[in-house]
Amino acid sequence: MFRGMVKGAMALAAAMLLIQPAAAGWLQARSKHFVIYSEASDANLHDFATRLEQLDAALRALSRSPDRDGVEANPVTIFLLPNIDAIRTLYSNRPSEVGGFYLPRAEGSVAFAPLSTAERTGLRDHEIVQGALSPTVILYHEYGHHFLLGHFTAAYPSWFSEGYAEVVSTATVKGNEVVIGNAANHRAGSLFSGKSLSIEQLLASSQQRMTADQVAEVYARGWLMTHFVMFNDERVAKFSAYLKLLNSGTPSLDAARQAFGDLKQLDHDLQKYLSSRLPGKLIKLDDVPSITIETVSEGASAMMDARMRSARGVDSERAKKVFAQGKSVAARYPDDPVVQTWFAEMAYDAGEELAAEAAADRALARDPKSIPALLYKARVLLRRAEAAKADAKTWSAARNWVVKANHVDPNNAPALLLYYFSFQHQGTPPPPSAITGLRKAFYLVPQDPELRLLVARQDIMSGDSATARQTLAPLAYDPHAAIDNPAARLIADLAAGKSGQDALTAFDAAVEHARKADTGEKE
Repeated sequence: MFRGMVKGAMALAAAMLLIQPAAAGWLQARSKHFVIYSEASDANLHDFATRLEQLDAALRALSRSPDRDGVEANPVTIFLLPNIDAIRTLYSNRPSEVGGFYLPRAEGSVAFAPLSTAERTGLRDHEIVQGALSPTVILYHEYGHHFLLGHFTAAYPSWFSEGYAEVVSTATVKGNEVVIGNAANHRAGSLFSGKSLSIEQLLASSQQRMTADQVAEVYARGWLMTHFVMFNDERVAKFSAYLKLLNSGTPSLDAARQAFGDLKQLDHDLQKYLSSRLPGKLIKLDDVPSITIETVSEGASAMMDARMRSARGVDSERAKKVFAQGKSVAARYPDDPVVQTWFAEMAYDAGEELAAEAAADRALARDPKSIPALLYKARVLLRRAEAAKADAKTWSAARNWVVKANHVDPNNAPALLLYYFSFQHQGTPPPPSAITGLRKAFYLVPQDPELRLLVARQDIMSGDSATARQTLAPLAYDPHAAIDNPAARLIADLAAGKSGQDALTAFDAAVEHARKADTGEKE
């Protein structure tokens, strides 16, 4: 992930298209993997969605990764804002260098991207120059992270995690042809200015503190190393052996020596590879992605600003402000199910349960199969049952709204997750059906780190520490985690034979310590 962007979440910025006259109101594009909201022209929006779908298809073709069943039930929602200033205002009230951001969530992954960054960078679509990150490069880099986490179960060291995203970042999409792995000209400065990281430091970068220049080199040389192993069958086999060793618990350097041989020779081969011609991989696509463009309702357009603030994530103070903003709009459009569903979320986050339930009811009166409305109805009733320490019958009645949502679409991850959580809030062990639903939600949205941890905890409590360690491994190798990564320590405790409950107790203490250190709170 690029430094200076969202901590704990993948950053995202994009300006893929030249500006054309804006459409009247907001438009919505729907495709298999995305829901995109924009005020751009429908032609620009259609092109934007098409390119994203073609990139996804090309990555799946390159890696021979079939799409996941149920992916259409859990698309990434992207909000395209006019410019960088709008992004930064939405992100924080404080000065920020964020160019856009992406939040992977089981409840619905969201991204916020600028429609134009021309004033800031002067770069147009697909322009890549030395030392500059074009908007497209940043967008594709972050989608590389999303794709890697979504389609592969292995843990990856930081050099490959960032290197793979960098390989994806320079992709070009033209017609039905996608080229992946073009030269990373924006990393030329780091690649040719002299190495600040040895090959050993690069391979062990997940567990090291580094300077800003060294971090930049992880991106640059990570791109080189990843490019080196991706497009050659013999090196692919060695890399696969390396990953297998790494994921079995072998330290990165030992795994590299066993898989690649002499590391000095590997470093020499990398430098030689850098001076050679590095063409990208051409992938021709047969299918044209299906994109539907429609104008959102007058009420949804009026609610969009509040909707984006709500989807961005709120604390208690912001929740009240967003609720007040949304309330006036919702009052004007009581019969718009989209407006009422969005308002139900705002009211629920603000603790306005009566307003949230009433909004959900209004939405369901117009659209009885609205899954978000069904789930907010359920959330209100579940919260009420927990506060009242209600009997089992009341809990069952509240939970039935989640069941209704699941019947509408069994692949909806938020419904599966809420069903599991409902038993936690009740203080009752989740039944096998809830645990199965939790695992299915994880299958559908593996990018969510909190969901990954929740599944690992369930594995530990079920006595399956081996599976828990596999599930936790990507968190342990997260290139943006602290050096004393609690997930890595939890894996080590489990591997050392510590009981599941003791390991979780130590993990929770480490997380709480990190939280207090981050916020400056005294122990």
